[in-house]
Amino acid sequence: MIKLTGIADEAGASLDVQIKAHKELGWDSIECRVVEIDGVKGNLHEIPEPAFEKVCARLDETGMKICGFGSLIGNWAKKITDDFSITEAEINRAIPRMQRLGAKMVRVMSYAVCKGEGGADLEEQFAEERIKRMREINQRFADAGITVLHENCMNWGGMSPSYVKRMAEAVPGMKWVFDTGNPVFIDDRDRPGQKQDSWEMYQAVKPFMAHVHVKDGRWVKEKNDAEYTYPGEGDGQTRRIMEDLVKTGYAGYISIEPHVAVVFHGAGAADELSPEQKAREQFTSYIKYGTMLKDMLVSLNAPLG
Repeated sequence: MIKLTGIADEAGASLDVQIKAHKELGWDSIECRVVEIDGVKGNLHEIPEPAFEKVCARLDETGMKICGFGSLIGNWAKKITDDFSITEAEINRAIPRMQRLGAKMVRVMSYAVCKGEGGADLEEQFAEERIKRMREINQRFADAGITVLHENCMNWGGMSPSYVKRMAEAVPGMKWVFDTGNPVFIDDRDRPGQKQDSWEMYQAVKPFMAHVHVKDGRWVKEKNDAEYTYPGEGDGQTRRIMEDLVKTGYAGYISIEPHVAVVFHGAGAADELSPEQKAREQFTSYIKYGTMLKDMLVSLNAPLG
């Protein structure tokens, strides 16, 4: 059975808005990342304890669950040369909160790619240290009954299909979340000068995959930037991947992470909108995105639960 959910801060920062969006879509759970409640905003493992208690109370009141957690652990803003105590503190904050909420999956990464002047990859990427840390991260959460999901994103493990293989072999038992749209804008270190191919990365991640993120888009060379689209309208090969998931009996969550309109990477006309208009556009685009993905899966005869 496939269940749909979403990284709900892309519908809006407010927890109430996130809950409203998922109820409108008919979903009973949220993949939580950033949340705002009573004027306090931050990643779920960073907000103060009183705010976290309010989050728990609001979720209980509305019957909304947290299926997974998009942590800051080892993400693209974290350097492998940073002291590991930063990661340890994040783990120590995340585990009890996830246990309190009954969340069973935590998204992590393997730290930012080391860059030199001009943005080129450095030769030294501290592979042994990354692997050592990922083993520790995976073990800490596993001991707490939580599944670690390494994402194919802007981090060492997501640099190409061969890096996926290296990381997966070095940290046996660690699971992965595959994001359909990330390869569209990430350089392929197996083929210098090219972006990754979503289908090829999907095949690399699939043996270790326990969760799926859906975003879509295309790389615009003239802008040297990504342009995000609705599912199936970009180069993320979303429909092909969804069809394969259905055919091969994938059972688990598929989570939307739109990045369209004014969400995070939006630009252009959205900049001219008022805050209220931006909020409405963000919410509306999230609902449209979730509806389009559901319709795509229905057309593929997916067993939705």
